[in-house]
Amino acid sequence: MKYKVLYAEDEATLAEIITDGLKTSGYDVQLATDGQKALELFRSGTPNICVLDIMMPVKDGYTLAEDIRKLDSKVPIIFLSAKSLGEDVVKGFRSGGNDYLKKPFTMGELLVRMEALLTRFGSAPPQHASSSNTRIFGGCELNLVSQELKTPKESYKISYKETAILEMLLENCNDLLPRQAALLKIWGDDSYYNARSMDVFMSHLRKMLRDDPDVELMSIRGVGYKLIC
Repeated sequence: MKYKVLYAEDEATLAEIITDGLKTSGYDVQLATDGQKALELFRSGTPNICVLDIMMPVKDGYTLAEDIRKLDSKVPIIFLSAKSLGEDVVKGFRSGGNDYLKKPFTMGELLVRMEALLTRFGSAPPQHASSSNTRIFGGCELNLVSQELKTPKESYKISYKETAILEMLLENCNDLLPRQAALLKIWGDDSYYNARSMDVFMSHLRKMLRDDPDVELMSIRGVGYKLIC
């Protein structure tokens, strides 16, 4: 079963990137480029979760959320916005939102928040996830919602990006994870700066995973990474 996402975004490039990322992660995406079209899509086929930009033509995200709430009081709603003032966030929650993600963000951040809301509101995670938000490998355990990595020696609180990277590595366990694939999915582009940033996160993960002799995070120079477990 694929879970339906109503995604409302009028910025074409971002819409394409996020739509592709969601589909790759196992979701069925309905994209609307303005608030009125999004409301029509909601009426024609009830989604499991709504991901709404705030600044949209015809009908903004706040108004759209209010209209959705008149039809469905329980469907989870995440707002995406460059607005970060306190009153903007408060307005988002008052109009019916359940979460608020500030732009720019990574696919990893969005996916973790979506899964948390789907679990909270009684929907199971999509196909790419297991029946819970926990991944067990070797003697380690990764919680995707609390962003906690437990090893045989210690428990670590890790970042959104580290969580997303480790989830991708586990999806490709014992196989090569190409650098470019990870950069495009989590960072949104494969620039030199983002590549260096990913190397730092990989190094941090490798240090934590050394607690488990049955797990090894390998770097294949210039190509990608491989998690052996």
